[in-house]
Amino acid sequence: MKKFILWFLAFLITISAAVYQRMTGPTYPKKLILTLNDTLHEVKLVRSLSLNEKPEVRLNINDTTVRAKLFFKRFKADEEYQVENFLYGADPKHKDFYAAVPQQPAAGKLQYYIEVTDSKTTRSYLKETPVVIRFKGDVPAFVLIPHILLMFIAMLFSTLAGLMAVIKYPLYKKYALWTLILFIAGGMVLGPVVQYFAFSNFWTGVPFGWDLTDNKTLIALIFWILAVAMNRKNEKPIYTVLAAIVLLLVFSIPHSLFGSELNVSTGQVTQGIILNFF
Repeated sequence: MKKFILWFLAFLITISAAVYQRMTGPTYPKKLILTLNDTLHEVKLVRSLSLNEKPEVRLNINDTTVRAKLFFKRFKADEEYQVENFLYGADPKHKDFYAAVPQQPAAGKLQYYIEVTDSKTTRSYLKETPVVIRFKGDVPAFVLIPHILLMFIAMLFSTLAGLMAVIKYPLYKKYALWTLILFIAGGMVLGPVVQYFAFSNFWTGVPFGWDLTDNKTLIALIFWILAVAMNRKNEKPIYTVLAAIVLLLVFSIPHSLFGSELNVSTGQVTQGIILNFF
């Protein structure tokens, strides 16, 4: 019964952290509530596009009396906004408004805001805090899926090992070792491969850069190496608890918060932070 409770708590904590990371990340679609012709509409504004996707912004609004404009420019570029009218798509799969944007290279970004007109008035949305789209290369499923699964299982085992270590349940050392193995495979082997497909770089963390995803992975790895090493001959559960807490905190930090960014002035890919992601 005790083991079942530990597994249940570990799964609950892990899935909660995964959902939090996903929904608070700067590439998760931004939700916006619009009141048009006295009707509420919830739209989701794109903040991440693969190079194999159509470069466009969509508004899931089915009121064809509405008119909308998209104002966009390259992120952090000293240039004027360009304007594109939203068109209503009659495609059965996409009965909504769409506006095309120029595709950017991998790690390139566009910032944009919208202007919507209904029967009563014209309003601008997000003009002061524009939405940012980051473009990325397509990551093959045979790389991305194992990466995600290994990282999730590593996080699950990490949390389980931490909970077991708190009550000094004997199996904590076993799951700590599995956490380290899975974390190395998912984070340090497949992680750089995912990064390469997306942004043409295997590693942009220390000592080569300040990519937050790479650096938080490195920090968590160091703590788990220490936890396994310190428990190799003696039982020192405090190190496992600490490593589990660090990985939980690391896992909760949104991906891409301080990630690869194309500098429009130099043409070089650096790291940049997106502040307006909430």
